[in-house]
Amino acid sequence: MLISHVVRHHALHVTLHRDLDVTNRAAAALQIQALVQMIRPTRVTVAVPTADPTPATLSALARAHRMCASLDIPLTLSGASARTRRLLDVTAE
Repeated sequence: MLISHVVRHHALHVTLHRDLDVTNRAAAALQIQALVQMIRPTRVTVAVPTADPTPATLSALARAHRMCASLDIPLTLSGASARTRRLLDVTAE
């Protein structure tokens, strides 16, 4: 299992259970995208497995961030370093 999720008070909370690599980054990004489109939350929080995720994880997070931004849904990161949040231009949870 790459991700799990819970919805609380119209907010989608996604947990990445491990850093992604090139073989599973697209699957994780598509799972997040499907959840956001199905649930239409007021905000999304993604808990990352490490403070400085792999490039593949960053790629999936960037994709999720762009999709959320296009829907005017704020995305925040939990467990990410300040450097990672700056790279993605997101706030901390």
